[in-house]
Amino acid sequence: MKACKACHYLTAESMCPNCKSTNLSTSYTGIVVILPGRDKREDPRLSSYVASRLNIDKPGKYALKVR
Repeated sequence: MKACKACHYLTAESMCPNCKSTNLSTSYTGIVVILPGRDKREDPRLSSYVASRLNIDKPGKYALKVR
């Protein structure tokens, strides 16, 4: 898995599917998983304290710190 340096999204691809950045790193620590809400289109920041603190607007796996 690689972490995007821009949005911290974890992916196995060579381009981040979340923000389309190609600046990825294999050096990261911590993982947080943001699950989708009842309504798939709902912003997770509205119902999740963790998502709001990390400013995550899409469900998925994210690294806490990317080097």
